[in-house]
Amino acid sequence: MSWLAHELRLLVRSKLAIAALALLLVLSALAVLSGMREVERQRQTIERLAGLQEQELATQARKYVDGGDAGSSAYYTFHGTWDDPSRTAFLALGLRDAAPYVLRVRALALQAQLHEGESFNPELALAGRFDFAFVLVYLAPLFLIALLYDLVSGERRSGRLGTLLAMPGAGRRLWLRRTGLRAMLVFGCLALPVLAGALASETAAAAVGTVLLVTAAYLAVWSGLALIVATRSGSSAANATALMGCWAVLTLILPTVANAVLARAVPVHQGVALMLAQRQAVHGAWDLPPEATMEKFFRTHPEWRHTAPLPSGFHWKWYYAFQQLGDESVAPQVAAYREGLRSRQRWTSRLGWLLPGVGVQAALHRQADTDLQAQLAYQDRIAEFHTRLRTFYYPYLFNDMRFGAQDFAAQPRFSPSVQPAQAPAGQLLCLLLMGAVALLLGAGAAGRVRPTQG
Repeated sequence: MSWLAHELRLLVRSKLAIAALALLLVLSALAVLSGMREVERQRQTIERLAGLQEQELATQARKYVDGGDAGSSAYYTFHGTWDDPSRTAFLALGLRDAAPYVLRVRALALQAQLHEGESFNPELALAGRFDFAFVLVYLAPLFLIALLYDLVSGERRSGRLGTLLAMPGAGRRLWLRRTGLRAMLVFGCLALPVLAGALASETAAAAVGTVLLVTAAYLAVWSGLALIVATRSGSSAANATALMGCWAVLTLILPTVANAVLARAVPVHQGVALMLAQRQAVHGAWDLPPEATMEKFFRTHPEWRHTAPLPSGFHWKWYYAFQQLGDESVAPQVAAYREGLRSRQRWTSRLGWLLPGVGVQAALHRQADTDLQAQLAYQDRIAEFHTRLRTFYYPYLFNDMRFGAQDFAAQPRFSPSVQPAQAPAGQLLCLLLMGAVALLLGAGAAGRVRPTQG
């Protein structure tokens, strides 16, 4: 491996290369540390709110020691739900920045509670929080460009190119060795903080392996592209300009344009529209005859039709009946809204087949369980818990059953997900394929280097 020691000595002589690698290592470490601190802050928030939730439940329970009203309990009792961050979330925070990971719900209409904190489609094509995904997608290519743009032109400018090409083992193998060494050093600067963070976070080995494969594939894409440009006959300045243009187009311009086109092609109303529609249906029920509301409710819930009729004046079962009808009234809009979000997500993933930066973010966010799929899964768990909550209270409300302390303690509790995140196999395979193609094209270009500009 004498060639490796020789190439390393040459690289160490370049102050720019050493400074670039040191800076990348620092940025990677800071990104991983920032992600870990944010994940720890979220975990502490979840734990703190869980403690406060238990205190509030204990306070509410004391009201029903001598018996009470189930409708009042359902109205005033908030129930905590939460979405624990995965062990890989520190690498790619994704939607955990924009969407709520803690939400308190009651037995009232659900949609208004879900969308009081707006849930956005992930903008995978745009820059986000400073985490490892950001460093990898946006900054790592710049460091590769800085290390490779004058790979050939620098030797040509110094007059050494002809001598280098005449030496044994030169030609394609020389440029591939130098490119590979620089790419491996960049990979090391990215991988070392990831491994340290994974060890501290007790991340599963399979998840770490997936992240490192994604990193290697993305660097292979940019190494191949840099090799194609650097081995042409242009000057160092021309090569740097061309590579910076490629970086701007692939990581900024095309993803932004594609995102704008996608937003127009698949329009999705914000969740606040669902909240307003649901609240309008609920508030409008106050002006309708209670009997008409109950008749409409019994059509979808016939099991309660033969319970006692409504007394004169206010009754909790009428109130919760029109709360349920409020959710049912916007069910088609909810389905369309969620399908629109999923459609955007699918097209964004397909965009990652062509744009490696988008593919990397999609893969990392899936592995970290911080993408739209994870957020919708959290909402599904909230909806399932809310259904159990309503089912628990309805017998008390419709049968006018006494509600005591034991009944209060028997209320359902929310259970977070325990399923691990799915590995992004499709995105990973696509990235590996793009990296292999880029390296093959780069190797072909490296074999065509000539001593003169011709």
